[in-house]
Amino acid sequence: MITVQMSLHEIKVEGHSGYAPEGQDIVCSGVSVLIQTLIKSIESFTDDRLNYILKPGFAQVDFGNLSEAGSLLVDSFFVGISGIADAYPDYIKLTST
Repeated sequence: MITVQMSLHEIKVEGHSGYAPEGQDIVCSGVSVLIQTLIKSIESFTDDRLNYILKPGFAQVDFGNLSEAGSLLVDSFFVGISGIADAYPDYIKLTST
């Protein structure tokens, strides 16, 4: 199962969904695309600073106070990740702290 923990200044994604074999898992692919797009979008479209770690089965994005654009991008990530969690509730869990 993939767990996604969101807090005021951090997003952490851990695990593998187990929905399908590696390389064919649409749940893992969707989550990976969303987190990578969030990082690249914040870097490309804002002056916000963030630190991140990306590796197989793990992503962590740390950010301080975000600009309005940065906050909108995080909100957009949340909409996307919530859609995946609603469609595949046995494979992804969202938590907030």
